[in-house]
Amino acid sequence: MALILDGRAVSRTLVDEIRSGVEALSYLPRLVFIRAGDDPASASYVRSKARLAARAGIETETVVFDMGVDQHHVVSKIEALNSDPHVDGILVQLPLYRHLDSALIVTAVEPSKDVDGIHPINVGKLWMGEEGLAPATPSGLIRILEHYRLPIEGNHVVIVGRSNLVGKPAAALFLRRHGTVTLAHSRTRELPALTRQADILVAAAGSPGLITPDMVQPGAVVLDVGQAVVNGVLQGDVAPEVADVASGLTPTPGGTGPMTVAMVIRNTVTAAERRRYPGG
Repeated sequence: MALILDGRAVSRTLVDEIRSGVEALSYLPRLVFIRAGDDPASASYVRSKARLAARAGIETETVVFDMGVDQHHVVSKIEALNSDPHVDGILVQLPLYRHLDSALIVTAVEPSKDVDGIHPINVGKLWMGEEGLAPATPSGLIRILEHYRLPIEGNHVVIVGRSNLVGKPAAALFLRRHGTVTLAHSRTRELPALTRQADILVAAAGSPGLITPDMVQPGAVVLDVGQAVVNGVLQGDVAPEVADVASGLTPTPGGTGPMTVAMVIRNTVTAAERRRYPGG
């Protein structure tokens, strides 16, 4: 039976570490959320992120735009926050209203304040091995493995899903840690034969129940990033029966999701330290 890799517990440990570090600072890092969308889940996500940030000793503010807002107004607000020396992190909560250009608005955020780690400059730095802010969800995967002392170096990491938010940056992060990475997707032939080769299997396809026990090498570590509501129940990309085959498995809920929020908070403190003490 698989060891349950408890993202909530790892998140609490990380937030406690962050709070200890923040208490030693001579200032309070400040994070601003931008909400310009009508997705009810987005409002809930922002509230949970704000609560966790408060636990870590970080100041937060949420800027909410109504449906009538135009793109220029949103970008202008972001530019003002970019210039504000008291703002360390900016997070644009997706999805946005349909009439807004998400790519343009996300890239309006100053890369040094992009705590989601999704600005093209931060993504480029990630692939180049340079210092930047790494995407929160993939960073959370690495942190879970580190917490449970599960090695990456030399192991075959198979990632199912090639999104810009998870799959691609996860590949870069695992490569940095000397994993041998295969990036699979919806057009990969004979996917089960490939996933059975994985020492670490990351399921990030957004397809509930995609990964079944016969697709997992006995003893593999399985990280489930997918989340979808099916008949009112939150499900991941990994079937529950995989727990009978894997050596370690993140649950849904309570696995990779809490780590995403915690890594946003970690990125905020990192951004503050780099901005306020450059070269320190």
